[in-house]
Amino acid sequence: MPHEFDPGYFTEPFRTLCSQYPESDVYPASQFRLEWGPIFHRGRLDNSARILVIGQDPAQHETVIRRVLVGEAGRRLQGLLGKLGITKSYSIINTYLYSVYGSVKAKTSKNADLIAYRNRWIDAVLAGGNIEGVLALGTAADDAWQSWKQTPNGQATNLAFAPVTHPTQPESSSKGEKSKLATATKKMLQNWNAGLAILSPAIQHPDVATPLVLYGDTWAPSDRLPIPELDIPAGLPGWMHEQDGWADRKGADPITKRRNITITVPKGVVS
Repeated sequence: MPHEFDPGYFTEPFRTLCSQYPESDVYPASQFRLEWGPIFHRGRLDNSARILVIGQDPAQHETVIRRVLVGEAGRRLQGLLGKLGITKSYSIINTYLYSVYGSVKAKTSKNADLIAYRNRWIDAVLAGGNIEGVLALGTAADDAWQSWKQTPNGQATNLAFAPVTHPTQPESSSKGEKSKLATATKKMLQNWNAGLAILSPAIQHPDVATPLVLYGDTWAPSDRLPIPELDIPAGLPGWMHEQDGWADRKGADPITKRRNITITVPKGVVS
């Protein structure tokens, strides 16, 4: 059985972008996990993308797979894109190349070199002229788009833009309290419905013609979809993109957690 895979960064300008990325002079090691390297994108880089998605920063699953938004947030994103009829024609980048450690200081987020490099990625994705809408996941991603909009290319571009709540905000804000989680999830899905209302009319060339079905008050089974095999490097096992929770940062203290990612093959994969 043949397997699809992401062929990587062999075309320009992406080849150069991946060979000339900023390091500790732009991303302080006290604020980012530089030791795990930069994670650049997920999705199409061949001018076939119809939507640009901007996320926040890579976590442990992304660190292993070397593609952005492949954990729980990524599966929820796949569901949102599916409601727009987009199954593969997307390009996803992050606000930050490296995983955030603690929080990002305002001075760092406004670093001209950090912003300029990110803007080069946005320019490159939009260069083909086929992008029809932009989706920002969270406040940092919204800020990233607004920074790009201040550039000459940004000022000359008028695309449908939807800034929405980050996919895992309900979990991070509720801190394990079920009632708070339910309330936060309902609020987020209402916010996502508003984003869909902006993007749906703009996406004129979906992969699949799909009537828009909005979210309810909580997650439905079809709202969370696996990461397509086409999005990941060749040879990764299926459970890495079909399931979640197999990677975790473990340790007795913050530094140990920073230095370790534990990978566990899910139950049922090995008999």
